[in-house]
This record gives sequence, C-alpha cells and structure tokens, in this order.
Amino acid sequence: MRPVLFSVLGIEVQTYGVSKALAAVVGAYLLGRAFERAGLKRETAHSLVLWATLWGFVGAKIYYLLEQGSSISLHDLGGSGFTWYGGLIGGSVASLVIIRRERLPLGRVADLMSIPLTLAYGIGRLGCFVSGDGTYGRPTDLPWGMAFPHGVVATDIPVHPTPLYEAIAAVAIAGLLWLLRRRLRQGALFGAYLVLSGISRVLVELVRTNDPALFGLTQPQLWALLSIVGGFTLILLVPRRDARSTADRTPPRLEVSA
Repeated sequence: MRPVLFSVLGIEVQTYGVSKALAAVVGAYLLGRAFERAGLKRETAHSLVLWATLWGFVGAKIYYLLEQGSSISLHDLGGSGFTWYGGLIGGSVASLVIIRRERLPLGRVADLMSIPLTLAYGIGRLGCFVSGDGTYGRPTDLPWGMAFPHGVVATDIPVHPTPLYEAIAAVAIAGLLWLLRRRLRQGALFGAYLVLSGISRVLVELVRTNDPALFGLTQPQLWALLSIVGGFTLILLVPRRDARSTADRTPPRLEVSA
C-alpha cells in the first residue's frame, strides 16, 4: 500500500488525492466526448464536472463531519475523511445548477453522465484501495483477503478488500450501461445507473464494518435502497411520460361530415 505517492519539496502527494483528481479528469474527458456526440458543447461538460467535483468534495466532507458528531478531531479536518453519499448530494446540486443555467436537457445530460460517473467512481475506489484508507471490510480467511499494514488505517489481519470489489463492480456496471444505452429511453439510462450502483453498494455493505443504522441496515445501505427505488421509478415512468408528451404533440384529427 502507498498512502503517499511521492514528496515534492517536503510536500507529500497522497494517493487518495491523486486518485480523485484522476477520476475527475477521466470523467471530464469521457463526458466531453459524450457531449460532442450528442451535439452539446464539450466545454460545458468540463464546467459541469469541475463544479460537481468541487461541491462534491464539500458535500462529502460536511457529511463525514456530521457522521463524526462530537468526536470530531483535527485529523478529521484534514485531507482524508469523505463520505460518498455526501459527495453525491453536493455534486448533484451543483450539476442541477449548471444544467439549469446552461438550459441543458436534464434527462439527456443525466444519461450522458451515467457511464463517466460510474468509471470515475471506480477510479476513486482504486485510490482508496492503494492508500488503504480504512474503507475495507471485515476480517476474512478467503484466498483474496488482504492485510493493509502500511495503509492510512493499518491492519495486519486479512480483510475483504471492498474498495477493489467496488472498482470491479463499477467496470461491470459501466459495461452494462454501455450495452443498454441505445435500448432505453431518455432518462431511463440514469435510472439504470441508480439501480445498479445501489445494488452494488447494498451487497458490498454485507462485508463492510459499518454499524447498523435502521432496521439492521447500515446508513450506506439505506441510501442505496433510496437510489434503487428512485432508479426503478425513472425507468418505469419515463416511457409513460414520453408517450403522453407524444400524444400531446399529435395534432387533432379533423373530421368532415358529409
């Protein structure tokens, strides 16, 4: 494990931060290409990723601090300690602001964001894995169990490498979304992303060390279930909405009586 990649003039460059920056760069590139294919401006995609990333970090840090409650320390205010769902909230709000300001089609942009967002998440999780940031799972005697003796949160006991699980799942989800991209109506692809990513998080939490929050489910699982429900709602309602809008655009038939 390498929590620190290298040092420049005594300043440590952390693996965690580099992975997040790389995730943003890759996401911006992929979304820019997708925007161009859709007839939208590449620069708008880059602006969207930039502001979503910045406010995503803000949201992730605030959410993490709220989780710590009265046990907040100076260490928590540093460059580690972020919660994904807080980042999702902050990034989503920033994205909605940009989409509204640029007058972009919400459903279309959400679909275009699905695959880049999934791959960016996977890259970020690889950073968690390499740095050993403590987001791994419970002890295990499975052949692929791994110890993180030099991680940010060190452990000598083999544990489930859950960040690696999530990175692999992200690649699989991105591939499935790529296959579905031409088969689903506008807005439904983002719904599929919400469903698949939610299922992935529910499953990985089964071997994580997070404490139950409600009904025996962890807080990430509750958010993931909300994501699944929201995704299925989009998938089920989008075709009906399109059908109604098509019907509304059909001019009335003129009947001529003899």
